Amino acid sequence: MRVAVLVLRHPASRPSPVVPEMLRGLTQRGCTVEVLTPDEGVLDLAEQRPRHDLYVLKSGTESALSLAGVLHHQGARIVNPYPVAVACRDKIVQTPILQAAGVPVPRSWTTVDPAGLAPLLDDGPLIVKAPRGSQGRGITVARRPDDLAALAAGRPWLAMRYQVPDGPDHKLYRIGDEVFGVQRTFPARTFAEKLGRPFEVSPELREVVLRCGEAFGISLYGVDVVFSSGRPWVVDMSSFPGFKGVPAAGTRLADYLVTAGPAVAERAAS
Repeated sequence: MRVAVLVLRHPASRPSPVVPEMLRGLTQRGCTVEVLTPDEGVLDLAEQRPRHDLYVLKSGTESALSLAGVLHHQGARIVNPYPVAVACRDKIVQTPILQAAGVPVPRSWTTVDPAGLAPLLDDGPLIVKAPRGSQGRGITVARRPDDLAALAAGRPWLAMRYQVPDGPDHKLYRIGDEVFGVQRTFPARTFAEKLGRPFEVSPELREVVLRCGEAFGISLYGVDVVFSSGRPWVVDMSSFPGFKGVPAAGTRLADYLVTAGPAVAERAAS
């Protein structure tokens, strides 16, 4: 199988051993692997057409998503599928999809005028997010109208009712039928903090994670969960996270891509 992996090349200061392990695993399983970096160089759009049996959309940058869109509309098989990756990349889009699937998501609003959210503070703080922010960037916990007034108007924002965490954030990762849990400080600054501490996923929490996948028709993703007063709240979902802290993550990803990946991609491409 010919596999192309769309990635963002990380600087040496941001180690990411999962992707190299995944690439080695794919090669060991007989795949011919090519790494594509859409954020580098110049691409001739007339030359961009499917040449691989499977594309792996690991990067979520604007350039990677655009290239995946070009390939998707020409029938390429992509994991995760381009429409799903785009929906998960935008928190405003993913939130009502998860809510409609019965996932416990905090009540949410969207606006281009953050100051207009001020009346909602009467019922408690809000957490306001840039729709495409990541790694803790573009997040504000607003407790006073001044917090909202300080945010830039004229661009979209997602506001969620703030759920006071009981402790560290819980990162849930699904690879096929397996669900892994990692407790992590937020925002994680060092590589050790990003690895976090594994925890056993309860049947109830596993059901929440599976429901997230059912909402988008995928079985490879990550979910951010905050426990507040003992209740889990899903506050974000990623279609292809870093899987840091998952044992042998790269090997598991290679197995998934060779076995389940083509079928998932085929359903979206057809």
